[in-house]
Amino acid sequence: MESYKGSFHMDLTVPTTGTPGRIPASPAGSSDVSLLPPPVASQGSPVHPVDAAQRLPVIDVLRGVALLGILLMNIPGFAMPTYFDEAFKSNPADPRYWLLALITVVFEGKMRALFGMVFGAGIVLFTQKKEAAGKPVIGLFYRRMFWLVLFGLIHAHLLLWVGDILYFYGVCGMLIYPLKQLKVRYLFLAVPLVALLDFSGSTVFYRDLRRQRLAYVEATETQRFGKPLTAAQTNAIEDWHHVEKSLIPSREQAAADTLKMKSDYAGVASVVRPLAYEFEFPELWLSLSDSVALMLFGIGLYRNGFFSGQWAASRYRQIALVGYGLGLPLVAYSFYHSTVNYPNIEAYLAHLERVPMDWMGLIYPFQRILLVFAHVSVLILLFQSGCLRPFLRRLAAVGQMAFTNYIMHSVICTLFFFGYGLNFYAELGYFQMYGVVLIIWGVQLLISPWWLQHFRFGPLEWVWRSLTYWRLQPMRRRTGKTVTE
Repeated sequence: MESYKGSFHMDLTVPTTGTPGRIPASPAGSSDVSLLPPPVASQGSPVHPVDAAQRLPVIDVLRGVALLGILLMNIPGFAMPTYFDEAFKSNPADPRYWLLALITVVFEGKMRALFGMVFGAGIVLFTQKKEAAGKPVIGLFYRRMFWLVLFGLIHAHLLLWVGDILYFYGVCGMLIYPLKQLKVRYLFLAVPLVALLDFSGSTVFYRDLRRQRLAYVEATETQRFGKPLTAAQTNAIEDWHHVEKSLIPSREQAAADTLKMKSDYAGVASVVRPLAYEFEFPELWLSLSDSVALMLFGIGLYRNGFFSGQWAASRYRQIALVGYGLGLPLVAYSFYHSTVNYPNIEAYLAHLERVPMDWMGLIYPFQRILLVFAHVSVLILLFQSGCLRPFLRRLAAVGQMAFTNYIMHSVICTLFFFGYGLNFYAELGYFQMYGVVLIIWGVQLLISPWWLQHFRFGPLEWVWRSLTYWRLQPMRRRTGKTVTE
């Protein structure tokens, strides 16, 4: 299950140099905007959100793609019991195998990386115009991140989605704010830093997990022969049972969790809340290092013009060819290796006991970055060419309302799948589950542009901005008037 779900809208201004690609102007009321450089606000004007005419549609498109794509990764967490894919993940004769392969190769990890990178760019964009006008920004920014952390806690523990990302992004935003002015060449060190931190973190986690597993096996062997357990062996059994409850459920634990997910709100909460707590606090370090590196990298990519579409089309084509040429073979081999060697949980545990270092983990950070670069390059090429213009407008609207659309994924899916809703948890087939994704995509692609024709913000964007600026923001659009986003 992809534990990182969303990238959340930051106020976006255009860079002050270069002329990015643009979607041609739309009729009045559309969410499309011009990409001319914004005027610098006078020091006497109040601090306010970014004007509609100062948005970068290309970044809204990237955010929209990432938002919709991440639902492909998260839907099994809403809909399916643990280990559901063991029935087909190692069987190429099963059509479900190939859909799993497609989603893993194209989307898994890439949407999370794109979210982090765009969010990092958004940190600069939120503060850029305000700093140029000499306005105080630090307090405003940290208040914005505080509310994001709070929204994340509500999302995880009240709406009951274990894959919340708001909390993590709020914490990461607070950490990297002081680093946003680093020179671009230093920010680009985040590329090897992503790989190093990702592999180092996963290795530390793997070795600690292996230590606990070996201690548990030794203790159970002692039990099996009827010998008394030492205090350390008793603790080893208790520690592994905790692992089974939070990270690697036993078959019995997985079956019990499925029954709880199909029960009432309290039953679902008894499964989700301990997991969310585990990721948010004891295991927080596993998420922070990777996310911080990706956000720093995103700041650099915005500042050198990559994200804003300022590079020549030939350069984007080269990046796409290199990214796909190197990344696709790496991720395809990684997927094949995992399905052959870890067809089920028993095989993974045997591997954990036998292998002290999982070197295959080195492939993941490199293939992920390569494919994110390729995906983004193709999207920007489409944007620059003017192809699929109406569809890109809809994607931009989805991205502009990313916070609202992200939370709506959870609201819709929890009420549809969980026991306190329609109780379709563990009821749909694999293809049917992705049919639900297509329906949600269709609804959001239809509603988001319509909403933005009438309102300046999505509903939750409005709440977040009002709390950030500590005053109610105007909501309705008025024809012929300048509006703020």
